[in-house]
Amino acid sequence: MKDYYTIKLHDTDAAGILFFAHQFSIVHDLYEKFLGSIGYGFKERFDHRDFFIPIVHAEADFNQPLTVGDTIEVALSVGRVGRTSFTLEFRLTDLDGTVVGSAITVHVTTDPATGRKIDLPESFRTKLEQAAHSRD
Repeated sequence: MKDYYTIKLHDTDAAGILFFAHQFSIVHDLYEKFLGSIGYGFKERFDHRDFFIPIVHAEADFNQPLTVGDTIEVALSVGRVGRTSFTLEFRLTDLDGTVVGSAITVHVTTDPATGRKIDLPESFRTKLEQAAHSRD
């Protein structure tokens, strides 16, 4: 899945470049769109409360400074799909195709009542695996 994002003033720090934590906000926006596209948007998660999918690990690389007005392409791909967790990989490129950043997030399925890990629900696992095999 891909989307475009233009860096806004509120995304930058005092030096005028993308504040590091905002890269996570940018990729999280695409994560939310992805979940909605496979039928597991946050509204459904909060309405049904059958399982939650918190992030348990996140990392990012910053290859090039981004400033106000820069437009980037943000691409999401599904990495590893395990028994209780899955990994999402994000690539940020400028409009010339140069990789300007990347991020990885690891998500685990939990029981909303106990907060403990549970197996990925089969229908959710199937959607993740389908997305993993249909990379852009």
